[in-house]
Amino acid sequence: MQDEFVNRNVVVTGGTGALGAVVVERLLQAGAICHVPAREASGTGLVRHRHLHLVAGVDLVDEAAVDRFYDGVPELWASIHLAGGFAMAGVGDTTRAHFVHQFEMNTLTAFLCCRAAVRGMRRTGRGGRIVNVAARPGLDSRRGAGMAAYATSKAAVAALTVALAEELKDEHILVNAIAPSTLDTPANRRAMPQADSSRWLSPDAAAQTLLQLASPANREVSGALLPLYARA
Repeated sequence: MQDEFVNRNVVVTGGTGALGAVVVERLLQAGAICHVPAREASGTGLVRHRHLHLVAGVDLVDEAAVDRFYDGVPELWASIHLAGGFAMAGVGDTTRAHFVHQFEMNTLTAFLCCRAAVRGMRRTGRGGRIVNVAARPGLDSRRGAGMAAYATSKAAVAALTVALAEELKDEHILVNAIAPSTLDTPANRRAMPQADSSRWLSPDAAAQTLLQLASPANREVSGALLPLYARA
């Protein structure tokens, strides 16, 4: 995948997270110009690079803020949406506020960024690539026991992906999603110290698939929801 993204502008939401940092690094190595929205510019852990544009003060649930950010990205090629959040709670402990918050973090952010990305890609007239992140419980609802709000919000991301792929297929804008199982990240290791992390999905494996879907070499695959379940 070396050089496939040379001088192509790519947005990575959630680019300061564990998976996001790996995705950004791989994109920069492939020659991309990365645009990463963040609430704050400090403490991100991203290495400085002349092709990395970290934009602080962007709230991804704020419609106007998302539109302003994307309007500042020239000739957008791809938009990879990793921003989101997780909450484990049984139905009796899930309030209306908790349920809405999961949809805001996972579904609303994906929708607003997809919409803004489509506008940017339409301005170039050259198509583009959009990649979302669903989750295993979003495809296999029985896995959502004890986390119904999260599972439902990720199922909505999957539905959004397929619907947009169908809507945009004649504009050469390909829309796909990955649906990972538990990622092997420091945060997950801290949260689940007794779990067998050797069965978890590595961020490197997830990043590789994300880049393949966002690549110019992907000329046909759209509307796919790719399970990345490792051995979990």
